[in-house]
Amino acid sequence: MLEFSAAQATAFVGSLLWPFMRIGAMLMAIPIIGTRLVSVRVRVATAILITFLVMPLLPPMPEVDPLTLAGLTVTVQQVLIGLAMGFTLQMVMAALTIAGEAIAMSMGLGFASMVDPQNGVNVPVLSQFFLIMGTLLFLALGGHLMIIQLVVSSFQTLPVGESGLQRESFMTLLSFASQMFIGAVWVALPALISILVITLAMGVMTRAAPQLNIFSVGFPVTMLMGFIILMLIMPTVLPRFNQLLLQGMQVSQTIGGL
Repeated sequence: MLEFSAAQATAFVGSLLWPFMRIGAMLMAIPIIGTRLVSVRVRVATAILITFLVMPLLPPMPEVDPLTLAGLTVTVQQVLIGLAMGFTLQMVMAALTIAGEAIAMSMGLGFASMVDPQNGVNVPVLSQFFLIMGTLLFLALGGHLMIIQLVVSSFQTLPVGESGLQRESFMTLLSFASQMFIGAVWVALPALISILVITLAMGVMTRAAPQLNIFSVGFPVTMLMGFIILMLIMPTVLPRFNQLLLQGMQVSQTIGGL
């Protein structure tokens, strides 16, 4: 008959609980898996499965009782690390949403909105299109596998303990928020400049021919040219999204101490 001491039971619980907290928090924050489309049960089951698979690869856990104040501190640190590493990819997806909203407003599609299944808020249809395209690119590039690998590797460089995220990691995460807006402008800039030129041309035409009704002519022309411009800039979205995703992965590496 197998017998376990209290110390052995505590060590086993800690070796399972703390990796599960970091991995589970990451799965709750990353795109696709962390959305409302995936039930909480599926996310928890996935986190447990990944934890069991990577347990033999992890370094020894600290000998701290999970039910004490020190154990609670360690648990909170693991949740913060997982959330921070996953949230960087959410900002990458948010950049596409902001870019689609800017283009939609400039071409006259701002009134056409639908519910975003990821965040549960109304966004322009063009933003939803960009978000779906970004989701497919994220899966095609293996982003979900890369972030899981980064989290598992972070146990070596940022071991489980009471000292988790440092101030520099939080500052890195905050500074990457500015890159979200820069990336959105980077994606939407060709379309915005082209639509601006068309709008200026319509303004000159209205000035030259005041009898021309700008609302009956300019609105459909701007929308039609907007769709043509979108078709032309689509090949440039992939390398720009790839660069944004690479920057997000580098921030996750920095947070994980890699």
